[in-house]
Amino acid sequence: MKGKILLLFVVCSTILNTSCVRKRMSTEYVFTYAENHPKDYPTTLGAFEFAKLVEEKSKGRIIINVVYDGKLGDELSVIKQIKFGGIDFARASVSPLSNEIPILNVLQMPYLYRDDEHMWNVLYSEIGDEIFDDFKDSDIEPLSFYTAGARNFYNSKRPIEDISDLSGLKIRVQQSELMKDMVSMLGAEPSALEYGQVYGAFQRGVIDGAENNTPSYISALHFQYAMYYTKDEHTRVPEMQICSKVTFNKLSKEDKELIKEAAIESSVYEREIWAKKERMYENELLDKGVKINTLSASERAHFKEVLEPLYEKYCKDYMDLINKINDK
Repeated sequence: MKGKILLLFVVCSTILNTSCVRKRMSTEYVFTYAENHPKDYPTTLGAFEFAKLVEEKSKGRIIINVVYDGKLGDELSVIKQIKFGGIDFARASVSPLSNEIPILNVLQMPYLYRDDEHMWNVLYSEIGDEIFDDFKDSDIEPLSFYTAGARNFYNSKRPIEDISDLSGLKIRVQQSELMKDMVSMLGAEPSALEYGQVYGAFQRGVIDGAENNTPSYISALHFQYAMYYTKDEHTRVPEMQICSKVTFNKLSKEDKELIKEAAIESSVYEREIWAKKERMYENELLDKGVKINTLSASERAHFKEVLEPLYEKYCKDYMDLINKINDK
């Protein structure tokens, strides 16, 4: 009897060990995905969805580990690492990416889109294809667009009701020459800081305000120091899911298609999550005593007029593309 039990134990152990080996052997790739937002932020949730879809579609052959909270560096640093394959995948704003791919400046021009629907009609059309084509000679493979909502001004001093209210305010901007110029032309003083430095800058009084979307404003706790939030929607700057070409070129044609399909599907998911979170966050901010106002249509038109020279400075080679966007 003891011999039979021992034999059964050996057989079961062999089956279990063989199963584990097969499971380990079935995983061909383990990749890293960089995200600088917190775990429950819409773009991070989109990244988790992307990783899940890739694992499912590849039947476990491709695993993507999402590293959030900026643990792998700020967006500029991540983009540099993506270029030489130090990081495999990332979500990055069009703003810092435009330093590598100048055509992306078009997508962050102020008051370019009529509304959110217009932006998505543009991005997932032949216009978006034209933009993706500009990555061909770079070290970066574009996968999909994510939403980042509309960017608005917020500050600790006063509500922004007309352009004069921005005068003299020290405003944090993304690390982009275009964004610095935009804030300067509106009469404020731009301060280009990494995203993770903004809260400390508010604490020390280094800045009076910043500009960002509602989820970022609340998740980064900026409302604790800047209680005036103005919905001026000066830009809708999309995010992009990107892949290192060092990584992408390792993959088979089938796996490349699989990755791109998962990226597009996760984009739809991320936009749905974003819309839900944005509604929820605005109600939370009102409960916390944040003063929210909406810039009038006439003043928005004034802002747009003042910022018109930016199109000539940053997009003179892409005016045909801008006209296509306006006509879309």
